Amino acid sequence: MTDFRPEAKVRVSHLRLSDFRNHADLALDFSGRSVVLVGQNGVGKTNVLEALSLLAPGRGFRRATLAEMARLGTGGFSVLAEVEGAFGAVRIGTGSVPGEPGRRVLVDGEPQKGSERLSDHLRLIWLIPAMDGLFIGSAGDRRRFLDRLVLAVDPAHGRRVSAYEQAVASRNRLLETRDADMAWLDAIETEIATTGVAVAAARRETVHCLTRLIETRPDGDGAFPRATVQLAGDVDTALDEAPAADVEDWLRADLRAGRSRDRAAGRTLVGAHRSDLSVRHAEKNMPASASSTGEQKALLTGLVLAQAALVTELTGSPPVLLLDEVAAHLDARRRRALVDLIAALGVQAFMTGTDAAPFEGFSGEAEIIVIPDVPAPNSGEF
Repeated sequence: MTDFRPEAKVRVSHLRLSDFRNHADLALDFSGRSVVLVGQNGVGKTNVLEALSLLAPGRGFRRATLAEMARLGTGGFSVLAEVEGAFGAVRIGTGSVPGEPGRRVLVDGEPQKGSERLSDHLRLIWLIPAMDGLFIGSAGDRRRFLDRLVLAVDPAHGRRVSAYEQAVASRNRLLETRDADMAWLDAIETEIATTGVAVAAARRETVHCLTRLIETRPDGDGAFPRATVQLAGDVDTALDEAPAADVEDWLRADLRAGRSRDRAAGRTLVGAHRSDLSVRHAEKNMPASASSTGEQKALLTGLVLAQAALVTELTGSPPVLLLDEVAAHLDARRRRALVDLIAALGVQAFMTGTDAAPFEGFSGEAEIIVIPDVPAPNSGEF
């Protein structure tokens, strides 16, 4: 592997999809600039972005199953990309094979045990229409959004979140059994306390770093209002007041004392899975949920751009941005500010739209690629 080069630009130069969604065989070459994918609804623009999102730890931005991503009637798919990044040029890929469980991950043709290694070469941040209701949606949606932010700088975070969620689910099942093994319940609650505090601490650190960047970064001449972000939850409050080891002891004791309470509720009522991300419009000092639809979109876009700056600062390499239908929801002033901020960040952005007109301000900063109209029996297009 080539030596690591700090502050290297990260660029996707080639992408090939085989039997992915509606694309039987699609090959795209990129110049290294940002990319605008243009085409009618149903041609698979969003599918291209989803394929790119699989080149990071996790399940991609649709959180789809492997069977759902495979083109109808095929049972398997592949996504391959050539990336120029912190370790030089590399070929990375993922996909599934009919009859084999799980998905394959390859780096320069070598199989990997998991997807975390992909973050050595490519870190991805996305903004998609499904996130537009983030501030008025469930706390779970906001936790997943935050966990994606953490994952972009800490690839092991996803593994910790998964272990924590599995432990909570195991405890809930055990509580349904009146004669549950108490020693086993103690062990699971210790796992919940240990992993839960680690998850909460990582979220807390990311929020603190994000707050600092939001306060100091350019805001596109006010086009993207600054957000005030903080965590709200019992574990988060405890970490503000005590060391992590003490919070683990408290959480373990609370879980043990609250077994009857949680059995009656049918779920675990304390822990990192109860946290929420609180976002406010800083200038107006009002909850983001009470802001207008346009302000909510601008706040969310600003958060994503701040996270891109944070990833660059903490890892030495800029992420790649996936922005689905972003221009359609921004006025001309905000589109112009978005162009300027993407250029200032030094990131490669992949954007989609049904028409090239909203992207006129990107002239010279992005290349326009038209996705041809093809039969789409399993497009999954938003």
